[in-house]
Amino acid sequence: MRKRRKRKRGRKVFARDENGVVPQPAPAATAASQPRSAPSPVEPRLAAPQRPPQQELPVFAALDLGTNNCRLLVAVPGRHGQFRVIDAFSRIVRLGEGLTASGRLSQAAMDRAVEALKICGEKLRNRKIRKARLIATEACRSAANGVEFLDRVEREAGLKLEIIDRQTEARLAVSGCGSLVERDTQGVVLFDIGGGSSEIALIDLTGRRSPRLANHIVSWTSLPVGVVSLAERFGGRTVTRETFAAMVDDVAARLKAFDGRDRLAHVLASPNFHLLGTSGTVTTLAGVHLDLDRYDRRRVDGLWMDRDSVDRMIERLIGWDFQQRCANPCIGADRADLVLAGCAILEAIRGVWPSERLRVADRGLREGILSELMADDGVWRNHGRRA
Repeated sequence: MRKRRKRKRGRKVFARDENGVVPQPAPAATAASQPRSAPSPVEPRLAAPQRPPQQELPVFAALDLGTNNCRLLVAVPGRHGQFRVIDAFSRIVRLGEGLTASGRLSQAAMDRAVEALKICGEKLRNRKIRKARLIATEACRSAANGVEFLDRVEREAGLKLEIIDRQTEARLAVSGCGSLVERDTQGVVLFDIGGGSSEIALIDLTGRRSPRLANHIVSWTSLPVGVVSLAERFGGRTVTRETFAAMVDDVAARLKAFDGRDRLAHVLASPNFHLLGTSGTVTTLAGVHLDLDRYDRRRVDGLWMDRDSVDRMIERLIGWDFQQRCANPCIGADRADLVLAGCAILEAIRGVWPSERLRVADRGLREGILSELMADDGVWRNHGRRA
């Protein structure tokens, strides 16, 4: 009888809530079997620190509305400096379509973005979010009707987005990639090739390294050119070698005007210097390089590509016509007219900061936002959770 009672008390009982099945405490003993004031036989074992159940972890969210994409991440903190994604959304909306020519967001582009943001709004309202940051970047920064569009987003999708400046965008991109920069690294040029702008940060790690990679930015720039704007000016569907060279020259001229471009000259020749790319351009190149049947983030994020591999992939893409680019599973119809513009921006960057190695990051602004929100909230103190 004694053994049977112990088994009964120790048994876990499960209850279902809206997030799935989660463990609940076993029912309390009845008055007949044990007085209410008597301590439970398992209490001493519960005194040690325990990881809280999933529903008790604070939930954070990051939304990035860019010139080309609308992306959302919802996550809970994990081990120190890490988090676990519990919900996500991504859709190509091409908000900046036609912006270069007109200076305004088009009605069709705004409609597409609002529909995507409505989905994001529903996802956020269905969870208890501790902190969230919802940002808009170059398309809303530069459009004459950008602020007006965000008022519409607030009315129709119930989301209040902030337009961040270019320096903040560069810092967040760096914050999102900290774990991909190894301990022996001396210098990194991190670049984020966007739809309407491209952010570049020079990171010097020759001194004492702090936990936040963004603290080591010694110079940065934001070029007012991205894959959408460049493709609209030069053409993205039919790209000859001459057209491609003209795109590279256009971006190279902009980089030449960047006063801080030589701030890593002392480490450029070091084997511990490399490029770090966080954008659809480099993840697409990586997918083509791996010859994937379908894009796989787990294989792409953190991948190293050497100089020759990058050269071969760019040469391969230049040799493909529009239909061949569409047919590749890692490019597809949504990116087929943009990928070569991205490669041109990459070539210009490689021309200024030549490196034997490029690391590919399938992460960026959203991960940077989440990292900063969680660090500022103190969730990684006291064994990885808020006290």
